[in-house]
Amino acid sequence: MKLYFCCMSTYQFKNQTGFYQGKVRDVYTVGAHFVVMVVSDRISAFDVVLPKAIPYKGQVLNETALYFLKATSSIIRNWVLAAPLPTITIGLKCTTFPVEMVVRGYLAGHAWREYQSGKRSVCGVALPEGLKENDPLPSAIITPTTKASEGHDEDISKEEIIARGIVSIEMYEKIEQYALSIFSEGQKMAASRNLILVDTKYEFGFIGDEIILIDEIHTPDSSRYSYAEGYNERQQKGEQQHQLSKEFVRKWLIENNFQGKEGQQVPEMTATFVQQVSDRYIELFESITGNQFAKGKSYTKEEIEEVVNTTIEQLSAEFKGN
Repeated sequence: MKLYFCCMSTYQFKNQTGFYQGKVRDVYTVGAHFVVMVVSDRISAFDVVLPKAIPYKGQVLNETALYFLKATSSIIRNWVLAAPLPTITIGLKCTTFPVEMVVRGYLAGHAWREYQSGKRSVCGVALPEGLKENDPLPSAIITPTTKASEGHDEDISKEEIIARGIVSIEMYEKIEQYALSIFSEGQKMAASRNLILVDTKYEFGFIGDEIILIDEIHTPDSSRYSYAEGYNERQQKGEQQHQLSKEFVRKWLIENNFQGKEGQQVPEMTATFVQQVSDRYIELFESITGNQFAKGKSYTKEEIEEVVNTTIEQLSAEFKGN
């Protein structure tokens, strides 16, 4: 069972030339240079959009991503130009690299489920014997996935990416190095907050031959965090790690017999569960950034369009000035 939203744009911005609705984000193309990303409160798991939205989730994702994009801008240029509202970012239009770069420092989530089933490699990357869930890997690895417009993303190896001609080996290895460098910085930032960045995913685009970091980074949707305090003790005892991520939603779904497979029904999302998910998202924002989360107010459609249009006019003037 898949839940889809009507792919009609909510807003109409001046000089709007395109619209794409993802599982969580609505992306508007404006003119030749700009995209407007509106981050919704929708939540997805196992590539399925769940039936109830999570209050303030969109704001958490947007503001967390902005925090880390700014912090890693010395490593690689990113797409962000302005963030005029809590759930909206305006940035550069890029040609998207159609592969997500998943970086893993620990054996968790999808990689653990593959390992538990008996596999000893993920996306062509060999894994050692004798690992337990949430064990650290010898070094960070990259397990790429294709970006599916519908259905499940699929694992793909570096060798397959090159063989298919998706990108040259030289360009891929540059992207690979960027991904590892950003992950290393993310791990350092997490450690400073007594957290472990377990794994994450990055998306890249191109402006000409320049590689640009796009979309979100190090958010609860794209990343998995654990608390560092007590990590070793929990591992030794074989206990579950205390995570700050969307993984607990996936586990709740699995426990209620849902993994996005044909014929399965999404379990009822009670008001209590929805509030718990919202609280967890806010908890991660405050834990990872050290900033108090300020719940944003609601804006009318007209107010949002006016703010975005005004911001793009200012950015356009800057482009012409350069």
